[in-house]
Amino acid sequence: MKVGKVRTLLIKKVSKELISKYPNVFTTDFERNKILLDKYSKVDSKHLRNRISGYIVNLMKIKIREQS
Repeated sequence: MKVGKVRTLLIKKVSKELISKYPNVFTTDFERNKILLDKYSKVDSKHLRNRISGYIVNLMKIKIREQS
C-alpha cells in the first residue's frame, strides 16, 4: 500500500488549472515554479504558493512518466 501526501482540493484545483492553461510553462523544478506562480497567478501566502508549486512538480513528473 502506497501512502500519499495530503493536499487540499484548493491546491489540486489551482495546480491543474494552471497546468491546463499554461501547458508548456511549468517544469519539474520547484524553485522555477515558485517564480512562475508569482507571474501567472495571485497567491496570497508563501506557504500556499509553495504547496501549489510542489504539487505542480508532482503532476509534471507524472506527465513526463506517462509520455515515455
